[in-house]
Amino acid sequence: MTLFDKAKELSGKVMDKTVEFSSDEVIADTIIAAMKKQEKVNEVLKQRGSNYRVNGVDLEMGVPPKMVFGVRRIAEPNENEEQREEGGALQT
Repeated sequence: MTLFDKAKELSGKVMDKTVEFSSDEVIADTIIAAMKKQEKVNEVLKQRGSNYRVNGVDLEMGVPPKMVFGVRRIAEPNENEEQREEGGALQT
């Protein structure tokens, strides 16, 4: 088998995979899995007291498929909370 034949065979396999990824069911399953992951990660971040959350997910249905999470800060730390952590006195 020549190099050209191998390249042709490989491109055919890639095209087959691309068609598989365009299936409505596969796309829906991927979206559901991504959203479940976002919810789980956000719960862990919340439990750890983080000011960051996953606020968006981009899905790229290519070969290979890709999932990209967007992260944002949800709030500025409260000045009073910072003083407590540092052992500072609170003013009332």
